Amino acid sequence: MRLFAVSSALLALLLTAAPARADITAFLGTNATPDYRMARGVSVGIALVIVGFEFEYSSTSESTGTTPAPSLKTGMGNVLLQTPTAIFGFQPYFTTGFGFYSETLGAHNDKDFGWNTGGGAKIPLAGPLQLRVDYRVFKLGGGALYSPAHRLYAGINLKF
Repeated sequence: MRLFAVSSALLALLLTAAPARADITAFLGTNATPDYRMARGVSVGIALVIVGFEFEYSSTSESTGTTPAPSLKTGMGNVLLQTPTAIFGFQPYFTTGFGFYSETLGAHNDKDFGWNTGGGAKIPLAGPLQLRVDYRVFKLGGGALYSPAHRLYAGINLKF
């Protein structure tokens, strides 16, 4: 009888559990620290109902203009907390994570660990396509020239 009860409970959990959804985002944006430069990158993630996990890579090029600004490459593993469904046509989320960065400006080259926090929204477009808008603050460790770094981006997100 006990085996039947445990088996029935496990079966009920499996039948009612929400499926995990994966997604990939290609994005373009701006890194605003200390001067505006183009940032581009990609993120790959998996989301359960409210909690999600993603890995993202971003690259910002060096600027040698009137305000010299370093290139910045980041690779971060993040946790997302999101609403389970869209609210007023978009799905807001909060994210935080930890990873590595590489900052280069002329002879300066710093590689270390850092963390990020931010948030954004996923806006449905058509079928599995969404527009993703995101703002992040990166706290860079070690000898970074500019910390925190601020990034704003928009990207195309594909759910699968």
